[in-house]
Amino acid sequence: MFGVVTVIFFLFNVLPGDPAQMMLGQNEDSEQLAIVKAKYGFDKPITTQYLYYLNDLSPVSFHSKDDRDYTFLDHKKYTASTLFSIGKTTIAVKFPYLRESFTKQGKKVSDVLKETLPNTFVLAVTAIIIAMVLGLVLGVISARFKDTWVDRAIQIVSTLGMSLPSFFSAILFAWFFGFVLHKYTNLEMTGSLYELDDFGEKNNIQWKNLILPAIVLGIRPLAVVIQLMRNSLLEVMSQDYIRTARAKGLSEINVIKNHAIKNALNPVVTAISGWFASMLAGAVFVEYVFGWNGLGKEIVNSLNTLDLPVIMGSVLIIALMFIIINIFVDIIYALLDPKIKLQ
Repeated sequence: MFGVVTVIFFLFNVLPGDPAQMMLGQNEDSEQLAIVKAKYGFDKPITTQYLYYLNDLSPVSFHSKDDRDYTFLDHKKYTASTLFSIGKTTIAVKFPYLRESFTKQGKKVSDVLKETLPNTFVLAVTAIIIAMVLGLVLGVISARFKDTWVDRAIQIVSTLGMSLPSFFSAILFAWFFGFVLHKYTNLEMTGSLYELDDFGEKNNIQWKNLILPAIVLGIRPLAVVIQLMRNSLLEVMSQDYIRTARAKGLSEINVIKNHAIKNALNPVVTAISGWFASMLAGAVFVEYVFGWNGLGKEIVNSLNTLDLPVIMGSVLIIALMFIIINIFVDIIYALLDPKIKLQ
């Protein structure tokens, strides 16, 4: 996480343009510009700004008692509890502060993420469930009927799935199922999980809007899971203990179900975990095409408006997700394979 924080800070802070000017837009003058730069620490050297950013993200942070200093413990900005003070410095415990959006009238980045990340999470979970369930079933069928027309048909489908770019699949599915077949499917070309009612008073959940983006987002991992499950299962089925199980008179279905599948899952778990983490970041095109109000769409909008704090906060939260998911994968490995032990 420290490496990611360092890279994204210096990457986005060497971009051309003045963040203070971006925040003021057409209303800037020299006096307002100086006030904004002082408020957000933009008037400091880049190394000082970097230390300020680390201080904002750190759960234990140092704050000045001078309200003119950027690090002043303003509780409108920080959700913090004071530990103790040393001279003119206050040490506090706080929730990591991802700063404020440049374009959303001082709205906190953490609030933006709270509004968009759950939608992306629902979309990613649904897509990975579709990919996992169908991928495991089709992978087992493909291995069971190796080199038959069934196997070849499944391989063709999985190859096409890996070849299609997400943005092309999204446009194709939105047009065909949301426009051409709309009267049969009752699905819309665009729409998010929550939509305002006709009176504009409250948000209603529209589960049908989840169907098309989840299927499109799940196509590529589905293809990968099919291939991995097929190859892994074929390798396991050639092992000695499988031949022993067959010699005991067990049916082929029982051999696969009780002995082979569990040992064939390790590479599949790796693929699923990696794809799930990447879906949180890689749903950009799918969310944008379908108008799904998630993190991916927010990243695109922020790039268009150069809303750097939102972009940086989004990258950080995605990196954190990768780390957490990889830790869980290590634990799952130990549960699936007794030979692997947690150290």
